[in-house]
Amino acid sequence: MTVQAFWEAFLRDTGRSADTPCPEAFHFELTEKWANELLRLVLEGRKRATSSSLTCYELEGERVPVPGDLSIVTDWAGEPHCVIETTQVDILPFRDMTFALCRLEGEDDSLDSWRRSHIHFFTAEGREAGYAFTEDMPVIFEQFRVIYAGKD
Repeated sequence: MTVQAFWEAFLRDTGRSADTPCPEAFHFELTEKWANELLRLVLEGRKRATSSSLTCYELEGERVPVPGDLSIVTDWAGEPHCVIETTQVDILPFRDMTFALCRLEGEDDSLDSWRRSHIHFFTAEGREAGYAFTEDMPVIFEQFRVIYAGKD
């Protein structure tokens, strides 16, 4: 199903106005394996948050998410699977991340494993986007909830 067809089904199934603009559609992570795995965690209800580099948002001229924003989450191939709604956004230095927050991402069982995986991610993303990871780097910590899952 195309993103547009998925969005139209969401609008119809939830009774929202047909002229509601289609939001951003994206997949998590930089590899197919992890994009699909993180989508699975979202659909299971285990992943309820994500971390992003504020610097990357600024370099790409993107607006920082705010509560109420909607997004469509796809798999690696671009197939839409759910609509999420942002419920809370915090911006804090990477070094100040706590396990109470990062456990909401549903990926790690300790702060140490979260830090290792996210240092790897932000370093790789930084090479592509043109920034360097540092412990002081501002991180956008976005909490969300699934408000619609497609019919499989």
